[in-house]
Amino acid sequence: MSVSTQYVVESFCQLANIASPSGNTGKVMAWVAQELEKLGIEFKRTNKGAIIATVPGANEEKARLLTAHVDTLGAMVKEIKGNGRLKLTLIGGFEFNAVEGEHCVIETASGRLVTGTILSTKASVHVYGRDAGKAERTDANMEVRLDEKVTSKQEVQALGISVGDFVSFDPRVTVTESGFIKSRHIDDKASVAILLGVLKSLRETGEKLPYTTYFFISNNEEIGYGGNSSIPANVIEYLAVDMGAIGDGQTTDEYCVSICAKDSSGPYHYGLRTHLTKLAEANGLNYQVDIYPFYGSDASAALRAGYDIVHGLIGPGVDASHSHERTHTEALDNTAKLVMAYLQSTELQA
Repeated sequence: MSVSTQYVVESFCQLANIASPSGNTGKVMAWVAQELEKLGIEFKRTNKGAIIATVPGANEEKARLLTAHVDTLGAMVKEIKGNGRLKLTLIGGFEFNAVEGEHCVIETASGRLVTGTILSTKASVHVYGRDAGKAERTDANMEVRLDEKVTSKQEVQALGISVGDFVSFDPRVTVTESGFIKSRHIDDKASVAILLGVLKSLRETGEKLPYTTYFFISNNEEIGYGGNSSIPANVIEYLAVDMGAIGDGQTTDEYCVSICAKDSSGPYHYGLRTHLTKLAEANGLNYQVDIYPFYGSDASAALRAGYDIVHGLIGPGVDASHSHERTHTEALDNTAKLVMAYLQSTELQA
């Protein structure tokens, strides 16, 4: 049973173009709900705004849960400056250099969208010379230049902009002929698209899974607590489908499914990890086992919340994570195939 890579890529592109910084995910969750309704998948919403879709299995006493998150990095308006520019406070774990020069959108309380650009306060080399490059990229030295004729705090306020308004970044989604996907927020909208592709395939084939399986689409992962509650009592195994980090010292690349052995929260369940590697080998998948030193997932958040579960983490390899990211369709395909092999397997680790 295969998952349509075309459907996954198309779903990702739609998801990526819906602004959804943590704390402001209503629109993207509405899109996910609509897609699940099209697929004929039963689901419910949690009080925190997440979605849990259910696929009944042969064994309903023991269950698996897979999660991916639609919330992304973003920002909020921290201050309206006297010169009509904005200071920001960041949402999620990243640095200002990752968004310097990026186009952004401010969403006001009334729903008005105002565009702008994130810049250093000393952006012009013609004015500031070498100081333009030396200035530290911190909230004190970064600002948003609005695409409106404003030069004062009062004029900005007249647009409806105020402290606490959400700021999202232009994803600039591009799919190349060679199969690369370049975009912000591949973490983790690509894996949400993969899970939707898996659900679509299961629905079309009518295959009965060995265990009831929950698909948890969380909306607060980037701030640490997306999938750490509302976990059904019969869940034995909890698999986060997120992303594999690429960089110096890493084995993960843009073409593989990455299986996490350990992140900043500690080791993932060894039995589940080895089960996943055996499935990858048996299915001839391109995979790598890796350690992510500055990383946490909804699976580790669930453990911290006290849930008695077996936890694991996999995902497509993503370059430049939490910056302008890139992956390849091969990584999406390998991840989808491992997810499907895992769901079809009868072995539980507890």
